Amino acid sequence: MNAAVDATVREPGVIVGVMVAYLAVCTCLGILAWRRTSSLSDYILGGRSLGKLVTAFSTAATDMSGWLLMGFPALAYLAGFDAIWFAAGSMLFAYLNWLFIAPRIRAQTEHFGNALTLPDYLEARLRDDSHLLRVTTAIIILVFFTLYTSSGFVAGGRLLETLFGLDYSWGLLLSSLAIVGYVYVGGFLAVSWSDVLQGVLMLLALLLVAAMGVSLAGGPGSLLQALDARDPSFLSPWMGEAGEPLGIIGIVSLVAFSMGYPGQPHILARFMATSSLENLGVARRVAMLWQGLALGAAIVVGLAAVVALPVKLSGADAEKVFIIMAIEHLPGWAAGVCLAGLAAAVMSTAAAQLLVASSAATEDLYRLLVNPRATQGQLLRCGRLAVLVVTGLGVLVAMKPGETVFSLVAWAWAGFGATFGPAVVMCLFWAGTTRNGVLAGMLVGAVTVLAWRLGEGGIFELYELVPAAIASFASIALVSAVDHRRPRRLSA
Repeated sequence: MNAAVDATVREPGVIVGVMVAYLAVCTCLGILAWRRTSSLSDYILGGRSLGKLVTAFSTAATDMSGWLLMGFPALAYLAGFDAIWFAAGSMLFAYLNWLFIAPRIRAQTEHFGNALTLPDYLEARLRDDSHLLRVTTAIIILVFFTLYTSSGFVAGGRLLETLFGLDYSWGLLLSSLAIVGYVYVGGFLAVSWSDVLQGVLMLLALLLVAAMGVSLAGGPGSLLQALDARDPSFLSPWMGEAGEPLGIIGIVSLVAFSMGYPGQPHILARFMATSSLENLGVARRVAMLWQGLALGAAIVVGLAAVVALPVKLSGADAEKVFIIMAIEHLPGWAAGVCLAGLAAAVMSTAAAQLLVASSAATEDLYRLLVNPRATQGQLLRCGRLAVLVVTGLGVLVAMKPGETVFSLVAWAWAGFGATFGPAVVMCLFWAGTTRNGVLAGMLVGAVTVLAWRLGEGGIFELYELVPAAIASFASIALVSAVDHRRPRRLSA
């Protein structure tokens, strides 16, 4: 571990006290939610009872996971102002997701059999009596959410490693236990209620560290001058890491990273769980304001760390810039709030992902294939067991040395975006979409992501989600056009 990572933690007792208080609040929310959780619908979708602000904060906190406080500041720290392309793409595609996908997925999941999960909705919408589509979708969810959840465990492990000097493996195990605890007990309501607290903490933490970093540099002007003196290309959005031109492919990859929003089951679940369509307008405005402030502050944190940290960080250690800035330069109480914000980012998304994986295993595999007459008690037990299993698999993936939060998120995001994104968009907006078309699109999307991910050099430098999503859309349209099935007309 390099010298910067070994920085002395000031007032460790105060920092630990703040974090323990935060975890205690989450535990209380889990217990309260447990008392209101009596069915599978309550456990995985909260009985469609989320209000405006809970919908907004839960969606934002679920979307912006540990990568917002670790992976994204590291991108700005290593590559400079070209991170603005990523932020712009995130804002654009998140807004389009709220505006066009959210109201339709909320209305149609209720219309088509009160679907509780994405596989359930696709099966009902496309009238697939064979259950092939539902089972395939559930398996894909379990595979990619194991990868996605592991990114949260990596972030939690690095937090405890840096803060307390724990071995990374022990930090990983402890963070995963904290996350799985309140998910196991409280389910969707516990996760959604705590997301309000977590969203506030995440934004406050980023704003605190960003303001402190600018202050250390002597103000915004001094910060820009110091960065320009180190490397003029660092402040150019057209230049990437090591001063190399981004080029069209680089810019497209950064902007288009977020085009996978319609295919992220943990985000769609928040839209499905809001209590009414009328909530979505206010929720959209609150969530977009939160996201813009958070992304901007994260870029400032990364840029300020270039000047504030005496030792250059590289590789996986670069994802610790937020943590190091907080513990080296903030008072104990403020550092505790910031690190609690990081813990909140990790817990909110990992918890949401565990719940979606649990719902896929329970609703779309266990009840469908194993025990069609399962009682609500049996389904709840199965859902909680699935949380434990996916957590264990995610921890195993996260044990790989040198794995970064951002790389795991990018891998899972592309997988979901290419397999589910085109399918959801086509089902919501084109009545001619068929089951065979969606199956073909999901298969082509997944295979293209894998093939592109394994390619090296040349055109393969393009982020794999872009070609995979294009291929998936084309496959759905082509196969649906020649399919002899007569699709159900949309009425929602």
